[in-house]
Amino acid sequence: MKSKKKQMLLAAMAVSAMTLQPMAAYAEEAAAEGTAELDSYTLDDVVVTATRTEKREVDIPESTEVVTAEDIKAQGAHNALDAIRNVNGIIYKSTGPLGSAMGSMTNEIGIRGNDEGALVLVNGNPVSWRGQYNLQEIPADSIERIEIVKGGGSILYGSEAMSGVINIITKKDAPNSVTVGFGNYGQQKYHINAGMEGFSVSYDCNKWKSLKGLTSGDILDGKKNYGTYATDFNNIKNESISMNYKVNDHLDFLYGHYETEIDYDKYITSLTVTGKTKAKEGEHFNNRNYQTIRDMAQVNYHDKNWRGSLYFNTGTVESAGPTWYETKLTKPTKKFYNTREKNMTYGFDAQRNWNFGKKSTLIAGFSGQHEVYQYLATVYTENKAVRDVGRNNWGAFANWEQRFDDKNSFTFGARETWTTSAEKGQNYNNLSMAGQYLYKFDKDNSMYINVAQSFIMPTLAAMYKAEDYQYKPNPDLKPQKGINYELGWKRASGKHLWKAALFHQDVKDKITASFEKANNTWKYMNADFKNTGIEVSCDIEGKNGFSYNYGFTWQNPEEKQSGEKATKKYWDRKYGKFQLEGGVRYKKDKWHAALTATYLADRVQTGSSEHSFRTKPYLLTSLTVGYAPTELTEINLSIDNVLDRHDVLTHSSSAYYGPGINYMLSVTQKF
Repeated sequence: MKSKKKQMLLAAMAVSAMTLQPMAAYAEEAAAEGTAELDSYTLDDVVVTATRTEKREVDIPESTEVVTAEDIKAQGAHNALDAIRNVNGIIYKSTGPLGSAMGSMTNEIGIRGNDEGALVLVNGNPVSWRGQYNLQEIPADSIERIEIVKGGGSILYGSEAMSGVINIITKKDAPNSVTVGFGNYGQQKYHINAGMEGFSVSYDCNKWKSLKGLTSGDILDGKKNYGTYATDFNNIKNESISMNYKVNDHLDFLYGHYETEIDYDKYITSLTVTGKTKAKEGEHFNNRNYQTIRDMAQVNYHDKNWRGSLYFNTGTVESAGPTWYETKLTKPTKKFYNTREKNMTYGFDAQRNWNFGKKSTLIAGFSGQHEVYQYLATVYTENKAVRDVGRNNWGAFANWEQRFDDKNSFTFGARETWTTSAEKGQNYNNLSMAGQYLYKFDKDNSMYINVAQSFIMPTLAAMYKAEDYQYKPNPDLKPQKGINYELGWKRASGKHLWKAALFHQDVKDKITASFEKANNTWKYMNADFKNTGIEVSCDIEGKNGFSYNYGFTWQNPEEKQSGEKATKKYWDRKYGKFQLEGGVRYKKDKWHAALTATYLADRVQTGSSEHSFRTKPYLLTSLTVGYAPTELTEINLSIDNVLDRHDVLTHSSSAYYGPGINYMLSVTQKF
C-alpha cells in the first residue's frame, strides 16, 4: 500500500491540472423553458437537480435538502459521509474514524429510519455496489454540493432508490492549491489541486494513526458467554486521485481511483470461563485488515434537450488477518482469515425533454446496466470456492408535468424495470408509479402531496455468495416493494426558508440479514418495514455575517421479519424517535466560523435476532474557525466532538463508539 501511495502522489503532482471538472449531468442547463435564468444557491432560490430537472426548491413536490460546499467546509467534514451527518431526517452511523468500513460492512445512511434503499449518485450516475456504498471515499474538498431527495425515487432512478436519492456533485473549478493539516490521534491531511483549462487532477489523503477501545462487547458462541473483548483501530487511511477532461461545453469525462484501509485489533478484556480455557486476559483474539480499492469513470453529454451518460464502476474488497481464538476461546482450525470480493457495474442512461407549450413538460428516458459479483479465491479459501454471477438491469421511464394555472400542477410518472441473463433464470420485472400535486399560494409559498411506489431487487451477493462465507446466501429472496406517502409545505420568506413534511412509508419484503446463533452464521431473509413521522426545518440568513439553521424530526421506524425461520415475528423498533439538528455560522471579512450539532434521542440498538434495547442519545458536535490573512492563504481549525462525549455511533447490537474530542489544524495555499 505504501508504494501505491507514492505512485498516486507522484501522479498527482506530475500532471498539471486543476481540481475535478465534473459532469454534473443534471446541473448544466434547464430542463424546462425559462429555468435557465434561475439564481443558484441563494436562500430562497436553491436549484435542486436530483429530480432530473432544475427547479426552485419551493417548486419541487418532494422533500429535498441541499448541502453546499460552504456547508461542508463549515462542518470541517473530511468526506461525503461527514458532510451529510447533520441533515434533518438522516441518521448517522460510523464504525470508525473517517467513516471507516469493515470490508463489505459499510456505513449505510438511514433516511427516514430506513437503512436500505438510499441510491447514491455521483454527478447523476450510480456508484453503489450490490446495494452498498463508500461515501467516506469521496473527499470533502472535491464536492460542490450534495442534493438529497427523501422518499421513494424509483420512478426516475430505478432499483435501490427506495428511501431516497443522494446526488454528490463534484466541483467544476477550483484554484491550484495545496492543503496540509495535522491533528491529535496522529491525524494527517494532504490535498492537491493542479491544472490548466480543460484538464484537471486532484489528490487527497486523510489519515488517523490509532484509537484505543472504540468498540467492546461479549464473546458469544450461541447463547453462551465466554468473556468480553475490546477493539483498537489502527492505520486508518482514505486516499484518492481524480482526473477530469472537459472536451467542450457539452461533453465531459471523469475518472477517480479510491483506496481505503484500516486495521482492527481485537483482544480479550475479561473471562467468564476461567480454568476451562488457555486464553488469558489481554491476549489477542484476532486482527483484521480491511482494504477497498475502487475505480470510477464517467462520460456525460448534455445539451438543451438531451442528456446521456456512460459509466463504469469496479471495486475490490479484501479482509485478512490472523486469528488466535474462536468464539469458544479455543484455538482455531484456521489461523488466518482472508476473503476477497469484486463488484463491477457499467451502463448508460439517456433522457429527452419535451415542452408542449408553456404548461406541459415530458421527460422520458431509458437506462441499461450490467452488474457482476465475484467472490474471489484466496490461498485460504476452502475448495477454492469462487462465485462469478451477473445480470442485465433495464429501465424505461416517463414523467409528465401538467401546469393547469399559476397555482396548480400535477406530475405523473411511471417506470418499468426488468432484468435479463440472470443466474438460473431468476429475472425480475416491476412497474412503479408516482403522482405529485403542487399548489402554489404565491411564488415563494407552496404545499404538495406526493405518493410514490419503489422497488429493489435482491443483490447478487445476497442470493449467490459462496457457501464458505460467514453470510449464507438465499436464492429465494423476494424483491422489496414499497410505497411512500408525503404531505409537505415550503416557504421562502425574506431571510427564512421553511420546510415541513408529514410522511409514512410501508415496505414489503425488505431484505435484511439475521444472525443464527446455533451455527454462528448470518442469513439473508425478507422483512416488513414501516415508519411514520414529521420533519420541520428552517434556514435563516441573519445580519452582520451570521446565518442559522435548525430542524427536528419525530418518527417511529419499525421492522418485522417474515418467513418460517424468522426470529423476530413482531414489530421491533429501529434507530431513534426524536432528532434535533442546528447550527450557527459566521462569515465576514477574513474570518469564518461555524458550530453545528445533531442530537438523536429515544434511541434503541437493534440486533438481528434479539429484541431491541434502549441506549443513550448521541450528540454530534463540531466547531470550525478559519482565518484568511491573504487572498491566497487560509488557516483552518476544525474540532469534532466538542463536548468530548463517549457516544455509540452504530445502531445494531454491537457498540462502536466515536472518538473523543479531536482537532485538525490545516493551511491552504493557493497559486
